[in-house]
Amino acid sequence: MENKDNRNMEEEMDTASEAKAGEDAACEDSREAEMNPDKETEAADSGGDSGEGCKACGFEEDNSENSAECDASQDDDSAGEKEGFFKKKKKDKKEEAFKAKIDELEDRVKRQMAEFENFRKRTDKEKSAMFETGAKSVIEKILPVVDNFERGLATVPEEEKASAFVEGMNKVYKQLMTELDNMGVAPIEAVGQEFDPNFHNAVMHVEDEEYDENIVVEEFQKGYTYHDTVVRHSMVKVAN
Repeated sequence: MENKDNRNMEEEMDTASEAKAGEDAACEDSREAEMNPDKETEAADSGGDSGEGCKACGFEEDNSENSAECDASQDDDSAGEKEGFFKKKKKDKKEEAFKAKIDELEDRVKRQMAEFENFRKRTDKEKSAMFETGAKSVIEKILPVVDNFERGLATVPEEEKASAFVEGMNKVYKQLMTELDNMGVAPIEAVGQEFDPNFHNAVMHVEDEEYDENIVVEEFQKGYTYHDTVVRHSMVKVAN
């Protein structure tokens, strides 16, 4: 019985000592809190901030990801716009180069066409001049034959003009003159016309009251023109 009472007393004493130790610890914490009030606040803030920080970290991470995606998208759009701009600029430069080349070729073609047209006109003119010169030279050689025909027919007696030979010569002469006329060869009018040095060659002057001054009174050799160009001047006698 006495032993049991002793154990109870010991247990009570242990409980009292534990309670006292707890009270001492509480008092000590209270004193520390009073002495360092900022420490508790910092602890609370650190705890709260850690939670909020965690939440904020998660939000900031999401925002950073979205921002990165937006930036990447904007970069892609910007790169696409730049690429399109440079492509368009390059295309415009090519079109300008092609247009300049086309203009240059058109100018060259026009110049060549103009040069060819000038060459054609010049060639035609030269050919015409050569033909005129050649024709004129041939006509000059034929005119003495015409002169001989005229002299021969002029000496035929009146009674022989009806002969077949004279008629044949007359027909040949007329045919020759017709062909010369078709070629553009025409005789120059002289007798009774005012003297013109462009068509007449005065080889003699005579005093004749029947004619006015500077009038052709006689023709010694007939002159001819070819397309308004004098082939041979008329050889004439002019009244003073």
